[in-house]
Amino acid sequence: MSVLKIIFIVLLFSFMVLFHELGHFIFAKRSGIGILEFAVGMGPKIWSTKKGETEYSIRLIPIGGFVAMAGEDGAENDPEETNMDSFGDKTIWQRVQTIAAGPIFNIILTVILLAGVFTYMGTPQTELANVVKGTPAYEAGIEPGDKVVEIGGMEIKNWADVSAAVDKSGNKKTEIVVDRDGKEKTFEITPEKSKNNGYILGIEAKMSRNPFVAIKNAVVSTWQMSVQMVTFVVQLFTGNLPMKLTDAVGGPVAVVSVVNEASKVGVLNLIYVIAVLSLNLGILNLVPFPALDGFRLLMLLIEFLRGGKKLDPEKEGFVNMIGFAALMAFIVFITYNDILKLIR
Repeated sequence: MSVLKIIFIVLLFSFMVLFHELGHFIFAKRSGIGILEFAVGMGPKIWSTKKGETEYSIRLIPIGGFVAMAGEDGAENDPEETNMDSFGDKTIWQRVQTIAAGPIFNIILTVILLAGVFTYMGTPQTELANVVKGTPAYEAGIEPGDKVVEIGGMEIKNWADVSAAVDKSGNKKTEIVVDRDGKEKTFEITPEKSKNNGYILGIEAKMSRNPFVAIKNAVVSTWQMSVQMVTFVVQLFTGNLPMKLTDAVGGPVAVVSVVNEASKVGVLNLIYVIAVLSLNLGILNLVPFPALDGFRLLMLLIEFLRGGKKLDPEKEGFVNMIGFAALMAFIVFITYNDILKLIR
C-alpha cells in the first residue's frame, strides 16, 4: 500500500470524526454553550483564527479533531471560560442534545452516503424487469412487469424479502403470488439451487433510481445494520460472541486494510464501507462506557433521576480517565493482533 493511499484513508477517517464533532459544535452553539475551540486535526497548531469567542484551528496531525466547550470538564479554571456560558450551567436536555448530536451525526452521515450509493446504483423493486428463459419462474409463466406480492405465505415488501423467502422455501414447491395489471395471479414454483448454494427462481428486479426511494432504503439499511451492531456490542459485553474476540474485532490496522480493499473494487464500494464505518463510530460512541459519549449521557440520566443534583465532576473525571486508559489499552491489544494477522 502506498503512502498516498494511507494518507487518503487517514483523511477519510478524519472526515468521519470531524462530522461527529460538527454535531457537538452545532448543538452546543444552538444551546448557547461557549465554544473555546473547534479544531481540525490533533497536535500542535499550524493555523488558527478567532471569530467571536471561538478559535478555529488546523493542527499538525490530520487525525480527527475536537470541540472544546466552556465548563465541559465540570470546572472553569481558565479565566477565558468565566466570560462564557458554561456547559454545566445548561439544562439537562440541552446537554443531552449536545452530547448525543455527535453519534447521531455519524448515523445521519451513513444515511446520506447510502442514499447516494442507492441512487446511483438503483434500488431493486418488487416489480420484475426480466424473467430468465429456462428457469422455474419462466416455465411457470411469470412475466416481466409482474409485481411479487407473496412467496410461501410471506408478504413481500422489498427485494430483500424476495431473497429471504426463496431461500427459506428451499427446493420445495412454493406458492408465489404476483400482481399483474391490478389482478393477483398465483403460481406454484420449485426454486432451483444456484451456484453459491442458495436458491433462485430466475427473476430479475426492476431498478429504481428515485432519490426518495433511495433515502427510504438507506434509512432501512441503516436501521438493520444498527440492530446488528447493537446485538454485537451486547454479545461482546456479555461474553456471548459466536467467535473469538480477536476474530470479531479489528483496530486501526484492520480498518485501513478494509478501506484499502474496498478502494480496489471501486468508488461505490469505498463509499459503502465508509458509511458502515461511520455507523460503527456512531453506535460505539453511544455505549455507556467511560470516555465515550454514551457514558456522559448515562451520567446526565443519573443527574435527572437525582432531581437535577449534579455528580461530583472530579469523580466523574477520574472514571473517564480510567475508561480512556482502558480503551487505549484495548486498542493497542487489537492493533497488535491485527499486525499478527498480517504477518501470518
